[in-house]
Amino acid sequence: MFAKPIAGRTTAAAEGDAVVLLIGMRINHFWAVHQWVPVLLAMPRMIRELSRDRSRGLLGHLLLTASPRTYYVVQYWESKEKLYAYAAAPDMFHHKVWAVINRKERAGKVRQHVGIWHEAYITPKGSYETIYADMPPFGLAKATGVLRVEERGRRAADRLAHR
Repeated sequence: MFAKPIAGRTTAAAEGDAVVLLIGMRINHFWAVHQWVPVLLAMPRMIRELSRDRSRGLLGHLLLTASPRTYYVVQYWESKEKLYAYAAAPDMFHHKVWAVINRKERAGKVRQHVGIWHEAYITPKGSYETIYADMPPFGLAKATGVLRVEERGRRAADRLAHR
């Protein structure tokens, strides 16, 4: 079901630092299905794993397609410590995926068929600002909750001061 827009202007209810991870893949050779399909299927499995255990710190995510070759996920995290802890946890699926990728990379097989990338942004309290006009909960607001703009201030500078 589609989320209904909230009339007027809203902002994210986020407090403290904002931790955003962009992580994705690019199919370099469509014919190498056996190389890129496992990479493509790994992310939904990690998202399900994190969704089952909210204490790991994933607040929300958004799956996106940049092109027929490029897919990525925007993830919102509770803290950089929880993001890094998940990435390094030997009992989590991410650790197993990276072990396989590292083995294939050493053998020279991954990079030629599928590209993988991530960008992590840790934005300190008071250094980010959000506004949504006539939108359903989206992005950081969907991950952390929605507030009416007036609760934080009509101007961006006012909203920044509240974080």
